[in-house]
Amino acid sequence: MNDTKVVTSRYGCCENNFKNLENYCNDIITKHPSLIFENSDFASLPESALISLLKRDELQMEEVKIWDYVIKWGISQNPTLPVNLEEWSKENFLTLKITLQQCLPLIRYFHISNTEIVDKIVPYKRILDKQLWKDIIQHLGAPDRPVKSIILPARSASVTELPLRAEVPKEPFSTIISEEHAAEISSWIDRKTTTYSTKNIPYKFELILNGTKDGFAPQTFWNICHGHAKTVVIIKVKGTDEILGGYNPLAWDNSYSYSFLIKGEWMDTKESFIFSLKNGNIQNSILSRVKNSQYAIFNAAKACQNKYGPRFGNFYLYSEKSNFTLDNRNYYAIDLDQFYEKPIRTKTRTLSDHFSIINYEVFKIVRKS
Repeated sequence: MNDTKVVTSRYGCCENNFKNLENYCNDIITKHPSLIFENSDFASLPESALISLLKRDELQMEEVKIWDYVIKWGISQNPTLPVNLEEWSKENFLTLKITLQQCLPLIRYFHISNTEIVDKIVPYKRILDKQLWKDIIQHLGAPDRPVKSIILPARSASVTELPLRAEVPKEPFSTIISEEHAAEISSWIDRKTTTYSTKNIPYKFELILNGTKDGFAPQTFWNICHGHAKTVVIIKVKGTDEILGGYNPLAWDNSYSYSFLIKGEWMDTKESFIFSLKNGNIQNSILSRVKNSQYAIFNAAKACQNKYGPRFGNFYLYSEKSNFTLDNRNYYAIDLDQFYEKPIRTKTRTLSDHFSIINYEVFKIVRKS
């Protein structure tokens, strides 16, 4: 009997210690939620741990972002759910609702803005209880009227910050272009009359191909870039200060078959453009928008992908030696570009239509959230 009392006492002591440890950890996480929510292992967070965080009034995160992470966590627990929400069935929504049944009541819906409700909650309204959804809709139009659902208090904010860490030098996003170039290209994409500041660039330039790293074989471009839309190709010309490039709003496609007369397929778009960027002796950037949209972008057929790379009208990467840096066969028709508005190169005694390159990069352009 005495032994039983000792064991029980020790167990109770351990249990209290673990509870204290949990509370201590939660206190840190509520002040610095990115430690957990933005961690790559967030999907493996136990449900009990997630619930304990959602219960905290002092969780330092916008409510709509908490909702986003809860949805992300729920979907990750059900990997068979379709990637495209438009393809979800009634059963798919029910699966997510069951997975999140302990989490959903802890979201502070009535402290989320009307716009965020429309953008974030509406797509998943089928996982909410009918009365709650009815009350949310009523609150949108008549916020002063009483509702039947429980209104949890807004989360409290604090200004506690983690100690500053020694800054790690930021790796440049590109070996060819600068933040200023990215701001200029972004303004062209959005057809702005003024250039974005480097602190206000609305897009992320996600590097998907780097010639120095991935190689300069034409086929590599088609293998890596197939299916990617909204891409910018950046080219550093050998022997000059030129940085040339083009923007393709459509998806590159490596699936076209070759025929005797057709070596690929032209794509029609009014949003593509080519350009030369200010650099070194190049005093000003040049923007040239497509004028013959039927010949804006060219997808090379499979049999030609060992020679042809990305192509914008009469501007393209090409190599007989299967390496864009070797044989000076890359091409821009300086005097004959009938597809884009203005020339991005000027012909001189030392500058012809053909050129070689030092490096090239392809970026996927993604709007920042």
